[in-house]
Amino acid sequence: MEGHSITKVVLLACGSFNPITNMHMRMFELARDHLEDTGQYKVVRGIISPVGDAYKKKGLIEACHRLEMTRLATESSDWVMVDSWESLQPEWVETAKVVRHHYEELLEAEQNFDDVDTIKYAKKRRIEENYHKHRDGLQLMLLCGADVLESFGIPNMWKQEDIAEIVGRHGLVCITRSNSDPYKFIHQSDLLWKYRKNIHIVREWVTNDISATHVRRSLRRGQSVRYLLPDSVIHYIKEHDLYSSESEQKNADVVLAPLQR
Repeated sequence: MEGHSITKVVLLACGSFNPITNMHMRMFELARDHLEDTGQYKVVRGIISPVGDAYKKKGLIEACHRLEMTRLATESSDWVMVDSWESLQPEWVETAKVVRHHYEELLEAEQNFDDVDTIKYAKKRRIEENYHKHRDGLQLMLLCGADVLESFGIPNMWKQEDIAEIVGRHGLVCITRSNSDPYKFIHQSDLLWKYRKNIHIVREWVTNDISATHVRRSLRRGQSVRYLLPDSVIHYIKEHDLYSSESEQKNADVVLAPLQR
């Protein structure tokens, strides 16, 4: 089509990945198929960003293990990679800041600046100029499941300005399951309704309800999790004796980082 241009997209998934499952990897494939099927996008990269230990989620094992398991899981992919920046931060980093960090990194790589001082001086202005300049540049979208979309409605879990930045400025790709109704949730939220055109809903028709919570339960009970996780991840879990009744109680008496604000 004359005058038609394709937007390059990088998909970013944030979360615990405790542990990473085949469904986490499958989400990237589903999102890429959906976006490219519109004829408007070309997905060029996927980034997995495991949350840091300071998130204080119950049962969250050390970031070093979650990073390595994610690295192992992405070995078979030629376009999805793991990034350690968020995991290595001493304090919990809000998702909007993680999105901002990766967008800045993409802009720097795209602009190919050599002068560090020039990058620092021009970064803010370039970001503002490029936020809405998706057609000619690179767009970063947050990839998530329906549970993350619905968590936008949990009091004090998200700042409204963070939701506006993530969804309004960048975009959201939400993988849904048969028991979720994201369209109803979007309709009931004035903020999400405002940015509804930036939300891409992807239905997973091949039902797959792999849950990291269920995986950890099976591991604690000595049950097989083969074909739910990559074999290399299973081997790593066994080698390091991860996911026990004791590890599941980690942070049990601690308030989740977002709710401490």
